[in-house]
Amino acid sequence: MIATITGQLIHKSPAYVILDVHGVGYQVFTPLSSFYHLPEIKQTVTLKTHTYVREDALQLYGFLTNEEKDLFLLLITISGIGPKLALNILSGMPVAELVSAVQQGDVARLCTIPGIGQKIAARLALELKEKIAAIKTAEAEVVPGENKERKQMVEDALSALVNLGYNRNVAKDIVRMISVAHDAKEENLSVEKLLKESLKRLSR
Repeated sequence: MIATITGQLIHKSPAYVILDVHGVGYQVFTPLSSFYHLPEIKQTVTLKTHTYVREDALQLYGFLTNEEKDLFLLLITISGIGPKLALNILSGMPVAELVSAVQQGDVARLCTIPGIGQKIAARLALELKEKIAAIKTAEAEVVPGENKERKQMVEDALSALVNLGYNRNVAKDIVRMISVAHDAKEENLSVEKLLKESLKRLSR
């Protein structure tokens, strides 16, 4: 079982990355939540990994944080959710928001994740609620939008990105992740700065 992997990033895309480890290229499937925070090509990165083995395949799933990996491992314990769908779920909603939706049993919110219907959403809310309580994240402590001023800032930046032609769901994830990162570092943030950093990530 490969638990972590460290190597030079030689390819990155929303679907997967390739790490060069001593001349061997490892394909690692990652969620968008990790993809948006990857370093530039040729930089070294460490991913927390899960090795998925079946008769016709051996695949690596990688994450930048322990919280993402822990949640991924919980998701694949749910009936009807395999690694690919679990990755899709992590890509469709930030970890803190997903944890919150499950804990509140918010099926409607879970249904906003692409590919997740009413049945799967209800199963997530029911089966994952107790298990997910053990996951503590920095994101969960400071969720963007908890105060009126920050919520408006996030909405303004998101609206601007959508008007520029960016996909709303993709832009929403990036805006919230940047907001969370600044909160965690206790850094000041303005709409202009949030928009500038979002555009920089979206243009990669």
